[in-house]
Amino acid sequence: MKPSTRDRHAESFYQWLEVERNSSARTVANYRHALEEFQRQGTLPAWRDLTADHFRRYLFALSKRGLARPTIRLHFAALRTFYKFMGQRHGLKENPLKEVLLPKPEKKLPVVLNATQIDELLSAPLRAEKQPQAPSWMPVRDAAVLELFYSSGLRLAELVGLDIESVDPFSESVRVFGKGRKERVLPVGAPALEAIQRYRQAAGVHKGPLFINKLRRRLNARSAWLLLKRYLVHTSIPSNISPHKLRHSFATHLLDRGADLRSVQALLGHASLSTTQIYTHVTVERLKTAYSSAHPRA
Repeated sequence: MKPSTRDRHAESFYQWLEVERNSSARTVANYRHALEEFQRQGTLPAWRDLTADHFRRYLFALSKRGLARPTIRLHFAALRTFYKFMGQRHGLKENPLKEVLLPKPEKKLPVVLNATQIDELLSAPLRAEKQPQAPSWMPVRDAAVLELFYSSGLRLAELVGLDIESVDPFSESVRVFGKGRKERVLPVGAPALEAIQRYRQAAGVHKGPLFINKLRRRLNARSAWLLLKRYLVHTSIPSNISPHKLRHSFATHLLDRGADLRSVQALLGHASLSTTQIYTHVTVERLKTAYSSAHPRA
């Protein structure tokens, strides 16, 4: 049985995502799921003949099922990208999704650690019991990983992707390749540089990846995540803290102490200032809390 035109267009879309957009396997899978979910509604016209009303009814159906706003928006992001592809590759002139208004995304303030919690976490590797059969240098490496996370606000993938030459102790900086392979140079604090130096001497790391595992291969993202989880057990900090929460804490603490928003945007590697602005909301909320607890007429 020959595939329908609808299926052929969808399959060529997934191939376009993989080959030309260089999308991750996870993105392709999510978009495939979204398109297939839309088509499971029953008998529908061809993609070219769908109208805004079809998508409004679909939006209503998803809402009635109790799907969260981010999930609904992900479904429609896939459909919007598909129609963009249809316009570029198959000459589709009208995009019915332009007329569909989506629910606004929920604004959740990022969770941040306070300065006391940060101190508690950063000292945990050298306080915790050593792991059996682990090299003696591993707690020193773990201390350096956590120090650098908080010192420079790196993403997890950025941190594990660092090489020895990425860190310049003389200029007190680290060279990072972020999303889209965009390069940025970040300052590194003295405690983090000292922690990295202690780790390199203890582990005998002189070239190649900066952070290695016990097999002396590059530390991967999952191992770095588990590293953090292991030390949270030795603190009073909630166990659901992720490496990204250290990035949130980095940004918020900078703004708390007077850094300007543009500088924080550059440090974080955000393409848009609006992405960074979420941290100003955190700072304002913290100021409100301090005001409420300290001012006699709050």
